[in-house]
Amino acid sequence: MSIQSTYREIRKAVPADVDILLACKTRTPDEVLAAIDAGARDLGHNYVQEAESMAAALGERSGAVRWHMIGPLQKNKINKALRLFDVIQTVHSFKQAQEIQKRAEAIGKHLKVYIEVNIAEESAKSGVPPEQEILEKLAREISGLRNLRLEGLMTMGPFYEDPEAIRPYFRKTRQIFDHIRSLKVPGLDLTVLSMGMSDSYRVAIEEGSTMIRLGTIVFGPRRA
Repeated sequence: MSIQSTYREIRKAVPADVDILLACKTRTPDEVLAAIDAGARDLGHNYVQEAESMAAALGERSGAVRWHMIGPLQKNKINKALRLFDVIQTVHSFKQAQEIQKRAEAIGKHLKVYIEVNIAEESAKSGVPPEQEILEKLAREISGLRNLRLEGLMTMGPFYEDPEAIRPYFRKTRQIFDHIRSLKVPGLDLTVLSMGMSDSYRVAIEEGSTMIRLGTIVFGPRRA
């Protein structure tokens, strides 16, 4: 089945209120264009340099989609990231948010950010530990930054062969999401819960995900 057909079939099966973000790591411009032609409107990149190359290759078509940073953002890449991305999904500290704010303000840019939650507290993954007080404090702090709009939470979750095994982690993330949203903090507009990938998106949707990040299931096996 082609990329276009696969994307359209998944889009038809996924609830209309759940956004599909395409994880574009290692994908070619032709593959991404095929997905855009099928209706894809959100692209996710792990690396700033790879996103730069993709944007250049897509040319005018790059303006037809929203660009999401879904990998760790290094301090020395923030300036370039701000020129490329509409959303940064991997904010993990107030210090990092302040750096993004400072540079966004300098160029007059406003952008959306999500807090990355390391829901399983895995040492090999970045993100904020799933402690309610820490996340609540960070949400309040970020909400006070003028050029950033805190719109969501993102989590990776641990990998299991059986997607059911990840359900408790998605459920816990949803509970944190609901709690922070209930606080009604000024400047906070928490509407996006980004969780679930090719092997786990069905479970994630059942547990309240509003954005799933798909790669392999749409494009096929990832290139090395």
